[in-house]
Amino acid sequence: MKLRGKDFFTLPNILSYVRLLLIPVFMVHYLTATDERGYLISGMIIVFSGLTDLLDGIIARKFNQITEVGKLLDPIADKLTQVAVIICLMFRYEKMWIIVTLFVAKELFMAINDILLYRQGKKLDGAKWFGKISTAAFYACMTFMVAFPSIGQPAAISLMIITGFFLTLSFVLYGREFFNMYRK
Repeated sequence: MKLRGKDFFTLPNILSYVRLLLIPVFMVHYLTATDERGYLISGMIIVFSGLTDLLDGIIARKFNQITEVGKLLDPIADKLTQVAVIICLMFRYEKMWIIVTLFVAKELFMAINDILLYRQGKKLDGAKWFGKISTAAFYACMTFMVAFPSIGQPAAISLMIITGFFLTLSFVLYGREFFNMYRK
């Protein structure tokens, strides 16, 4: 992997830096929000972060700006944003520990298998469709919970169940991908 100085400053990578900078902005805003407007703005910060994530991928592919830095930076920004969201929601929703547990288990599983396969000279070729759907479901459900904290426990639990379902689906299907890679 060869890193070049100019690779750090492509537009897609700058958008990833913006996403990283939005994490503390979101957390402070959410944790200090006192009214519906404050929570709605916190949700809008997450939506804006998601849009920059979408844009950085589109721009990188369309303008051939895919870099090794971006391949590392984009998923880090994504995972740190997700961690920030679930940490903040843990303060409001008692059952959020279930999502935290699923998220941590899936991400540890992914990281460990990525490392083990990398040592064998193998690499998972980017995010799969089920990973993208899981991420989209996560953001949709969790952003709704951030922006509208007064939705009530039954609705919040329903959103957590949807999120948990897609996290589990992604976990299982990535497990199958890794299993197939080990067999080859």
